[in-house]
Amino acid sequence: MEENKILEKLLATDTSKVADRKDAQSLTSELKEELNKHNYYYYIKDAPIISDADYDRLMKNLQILEGKFPDLITDDSPTQRIGATLEGGFKTVEHGEKMLSLQDAFNYDELKDFLERVYKDLGLPEDEVEFVCELKIDGSAVALVYEDGRFASGATRGDGIIGEDITQNLRTIKTIPLKLLKPQIPPRLEVRGEVYLAKDEFEKINMQREEEGLATFANPRNAAAGSLRQIDHKMTAQRKLNIFLYGAATNPNLSIENQFKLLSFLKDIGLRVNPNIRKATGFEQIKEYIENWRDRRRDLQYETDGIVIKVNKFALQQRLGQTSKNPRWAAAFKYPPEQQTTKVLDITVNVGRTGTLTPVAVLQPVRISGSTVSHATLHNEDELNRKDVRIGDWVLVHKAGEIIPEIIMSIKERRNGTEREFKMPARCPVCGSDVERPEGEVAIRCTSLACPAQQFERIVHFASKPAMDIDGLGPAVVEKLLNKKIIKDSADIYYLKYEDIATVENFKEKSTNNLLDAIDASKSKPLARLLFAMGIRFVGSHIADVLSSNYENLDDLIQASFEDLSKIYEIGPRIAESITTFFKQDQNLKIIEKLKAAKVNFGSEIKNISKKAAFTGKIFVLTGKLSSFTRDEAKEIIEKFGGRVVSSVSKNTDMVLVGEDPGSKLDDAKKYEIKTISEEDLKKMIESND
Repeated sequence: MEENKILEKLLATDTSKVADRKDAQSLTSELKEELNKHNYYYYIKDAPIISDADYDRLMKNLQILEGKFPDLITDDSPTQRIGATLEGGFKTVEHGEKMLSLQDAFNYDELKDFLERVYKDLGLPEDEVEFVCELKIDGSAVALVYEDGRFASGATRGDGIIGEDITQNLRTIKTIPLKLLKPQIPPRLEVRGEVYLAKDEFEKINMQREEEGLATFANPRNAAAGSLRQIDHKMTAQRKLNIFLYGAATNPNLSIENQFKLLSFLKDIGLRVNPNIRKATGFEQIKEYIENWRDRRRDLQYETDGIVIKVNKFALQQRLGQTSKNPRWAAAFKYPPEQQTTKVLDITVNVGRTGTLTPVAVLQPVRISGSTVSHATLHNEDELNRKDVRIGDWVLVHKAGEIIPEIIMSIKERRNGTEREFKMPARCPVCGSDVERPEGEVAIRCTSLACPAQQFERIVHFASKPAMDIDGLGPAVVEKLLNKKIIKDSADIYYLKYEDIATVENFKEKSTNNLLDAIDASKSKPLARLLFAMGIRFVGSHIADVLSSNYENLDDLIQASFEDLSKIYEIGPRIAESITTFFKQDQNLKIIEKLKAAKVNFGSEIKNISKKAAFTGKIFVLTGKLSSFTRDEAKEIIEKFGGRVVSSVSKNTDMVLVGEDPGSKLDDAKKYEIKTISEEDLKKMIESND
C-alpha cells in the first residue's frame, strides 16, 4: 500500500515546478529508487509491474530535476544508463561500437525542439538537412556480427558497451541468415536490429502458458526479451521470433554515405529490413509520416510504439556527434500509449478447454486501441491477488500487445469502502465439479472432462485455424450448434448434414455448403494438426509435430507407453504423462473412434518413420562446411527422421557428419572412435528410408 502511494505521488508531481533544492534532492532520491526497482522487474525478471507510460513519466520527471540541478546527477542514476543490468547465465561480450539509446519526443513541441537543435548545431537551413523516418519496432535490441559473410556471434544490447552472448538463441531465428548473399562485404560486419514476436504468436504463447498454469507475458516485447534469454535455446526456437535490422557499427570498409543507402545495402546482402521507410525534409513531412502510421500501425503483425527520425547523411551525423547515452542526430517520437480508466462492474470465471478457471473482470465499456473493451482477463488467482482487484474498483486498463485487454493496476486511492473482494470458487461454476490446483502451478482446474464449458472451448479450438482450420465454424456457430444439441463433441462436426447447419441463424445455401466443404477438406489435414486440435494438455503445435514425426499413425501413438514417449527428444515426463492419461480416458477414445469412422486422417506425413528411420534415437554432431545443404537444413533433415543434433562430441554421440575443412570435432570423433559420415552417406541413409 505504501509503495503504491509513493508511485502515485511521483507520477503526479510536476517536477518542472520544483524550485527548492532540498525538495528536488528528496524527489530525485525517490525517483532513482523507484526507477531502479522497475528496471529490475522489466529487464531481469521480464515481468514489468507498471505501464510503459508510467515508467516514461517517472524517467522524464527525473530528467527534468537533474536538468535543473545538475549537481544531483550521480553515476548510479537510471538516466546515466543505456540498457539493462546483466544477470548470470550467459557469457558477456563487448560491442564493436557502443549501442546507444534514443532521446524520446513525446509530443510535436519536443520533436520541433530536436529538429531546431539539429539545424542550429549544423548551421544549415531546414531544406538542406534530409531525415529518414522508420517505424520504431517494439522489441529487444541485438547486435549481430558477420565474419567473412557468415554469422559468427550475437549479443543483447546490455548496458550499451557490454551485452550477453546469445549466439545460439539467435541462430534459431530463421530470418537471421547464417550466410550473407553477397561475398563483396567487409571481413567483419556488425549490424544492429530489433528482435520481436509477432502479435499472433504472442497470443498463442500466452494462451498456451495460461493452459499450462504458467504466468503470461505482459506484452510481445516482454515475451521476445524473455525468449532471447532462455538458457535452453530449444525453448527460444519454439517461440518463432523475428527480426528487423536498422543499422550497422561504423566500418571503414563500407563506402556508404547515408542511412537510406545503408538500409538498401543490408537488404541486398540478405538481411531483413523493415520496408516502411521514408525520406523527409522538415517538420511537416516528418509529421505527415507520423500521422500516416498513427492508426495504420495497429494492422501490422508487430508492435510499434513510435517513429525513429534520423539525419540521413553520415557525414552530418558525425558532425552532430553524441552524448554519453544518445546520438544527437536521432530521436524517437513516441505515440501515447492507449490506456483508459474504467470501473470493474463484476468478476466472473471462465472455464477453458483444459478446465482452467480464469477470472475475468467485467468492465464499464471503454474505448481502447480502436475497439470497445468490456472484459479484461485477470489470468489466475495469484495475479488477481497480486493486483488486488476488487468488484467496484476503478482500474487502469490497456491492451497487452494491443491485443488482449488487461488491467494494469487498481486505483486504490479511489476506493470508497463499497468495493468487494473476489475469491475463486471451490467448485466449477459451469458443471459444479470439484476444482484443484496442481502442485507448482498457478492454474485452478475443473476435474471433470465432461464439463460443458470445456466442450465448447475444445470444439472452438478443434476448428480453429492453427488446428483443423474449419472456416466458418467460429465460437458463435459452435455455441448455437451446442445449444440446439446438434453436436456435443468435436467428432460430431464430421456428421453434420445440410439440414442441421441450415437451421442455424444466418446460414443460407451458400454459407451452409461452404461450411460443409471446409469440414470435408479438414479430414485430410496432417496428423500433427489433429493432435494439436485434440487439446491434449502440454501438446502445442510443436510437440504435435514431434509426435507425428515419431509415430506412423494415431493408433500407434495411442498404444505408446509412458516409457516409450519419454525416450523421444523433447518429450519430458510431464508431457508423456499427459499424453498417456489423455488416451486412457474412455470419453476421449469414443471421440477418436468417431473421428476414425468419419475417415479423418490418422496417418503421419512421414511414412513408417517410427519403424524404419535409421536416425531414431541417434545423436549427431556436424562439423565443417557442407555443400549440398546448409547446417540448418541438415539439422532439420536429421530431426525429421528421428535424430538429434548437438553442438559438441561426447561418448554419447552416434555419428559425426563431416564437411569440408572440419574442425576439432573430427579429432574428438577419432578420439572416441565415433562413426563419421559424409554428405553422400547422409543422402543414402535418407533415401533408404523413403
